[in-house]
Amino acid sequence: MALPIVAIIGRPNVGKSTLVNRFAGVTDSIVHDEPGVTRDRTYRRAFWQDREFMVVDTGGLVFDDDTEFLPYIREQAMAALSEARAAIFVADGQMGPTEADHAIATWLRQHPLPVFLAINKCESPEQGVTQAAQFWELGLGEPYPVSGIHGNGTGDLLDALIQHLPPISEIEETPETRVAIVGRPNVGKSSLLNAFVGENRAIVSPVSGTTRDAIDMLVERGDKTYRLIDTAGIRKKKNVDYGPEFFGINRSFKAIRRADVVLLVIDAVDGVTEQDQKLAGRIADEGRACVVVVNKWDAVEKDSYTIYDFERMVRDRLYFVNWADMIFTSALTGQRVPKIFDLVDAAAEQNQRRVSTSVINEVLEDALRWQSPPATRQGKQGRIYYGTQVQSKPPTITLFVNNPALFKENYRRYIERQFRQSLGFSGTPIRLIWRGKKSRELERDNPNRATRV
Repeated sequence: MALPIVAIIGRPNVGKSTLVNRFAGVTDSIVHDEPGVTRDRTYRRAFWQDREFMVVDTGGLVFDDDTEFLPYIREQAMAALSEARAAIFVADGQMGPTEADHAIATWLRQHPLPVFLAINKCESPEQGVTQAAQFWELGLGEPYPVSGIHGNGTGDLLDALIQHLPPISEIEETPETRVAIVGRPNVGKSSLLNAFVGENRAIVSPVSGTTRDAIDMLVERGDKTYRLIDTAGIRKKKNVDYGPEFFGINRSFKAIRRADVVLLVIDAVDGVTEQDQKLAGRIADEGRACVVVVNKWDAVEKDSYTIYDFERMVRDRLYFVNWADMIFTSALTGQRVPKIFDLVDAAAEQNQRRVSTSVINEVLEDALRWQSPPATRQGKQGRIYYGTQVQSKPPTITLFVNNPALFKENYRRYIERQFRQSLGFSGTPIRLIWRGKKSRELERDNPNRATRV
């Protein structure tokens, strides 16, 4: 059973995202003094007393304007309401009831789920009661004066809300694989998310920067659950102004860190760019499993050799993640999209895989038999005593040697290749820690200090 969902509804700039951050106890939703910052619906985990639930932030509702993204934002808000157990209608206490508030209230009364009226920006407890009293005219029951910034009144609001939500003891959660979808603007990330879930979960537009926040979506496939995280397109830092796009890109980087597997989406028409290379490097540095998704493959003129030549080119340029599986897809037609899940499963499994010390040392023996560590001009030669895996996510192997400085980059890459050829680890980075005698002696003398060589 999934966590119950509470939809946060309201017109633009009333503080919906601020309240979502308050309920979730985080600062994940982008908050900026500008209308239309939130566009898609974004999910955050929250709890109060013995209840746990998901709050879904939505874009500002405007019914009498069809310009730019407003029709799409309405569509997203309606979708959020259709899956919710309850709704919180947020209004601006400092501005008082507006025609837009009345229009939203009329729309909400047409839905059978319980609606709670949160009058935000009531920072003063004394004045807040007076400000909230104006909103009785909306006909949605008791208005709760709250402050998303300071937290005033949110306890009373949540006390009333949780009466309509099941306790944690009745909710059975299933393990989930977190999958971040990252890439440059307009490579088809949101289209790919929509193809995964079979609905318009994220707004798709040719306008660069349409997706601003990291969007979570749970998808079930067989007996497995995936949390798909659509992210803002990541441009070069020098091209990004401070504001919603800046915050969105930071959320994208955070999405990479909290993911089990990252889908690096490449535009087949544009090929691999410098920005794609930087993203690949960040994924490898964060130690995340990765699948390279070459999207818009339907737009490329092909012959029988095109796919092989293109894959060779991509791997040469994305050498940071040359261990990642690659798939050629079209989010527009759905070509090979379901197969991405199979690659995600394989990459996630390899990323958390553990190998016994005996097997690791068998691989080392074979590697040393084929190629011994080179000696210096002074006749000093590196020696590998043994190796052991010390952690997973990503697989990290410590090699105990006489002197790490005697092992140059070429030989270190050779050892990693031997591990991959013998043990697999496809789809995940491997980290090798070369630890010398001095490191072991220091660790023995000072056991509370960990030394990485």
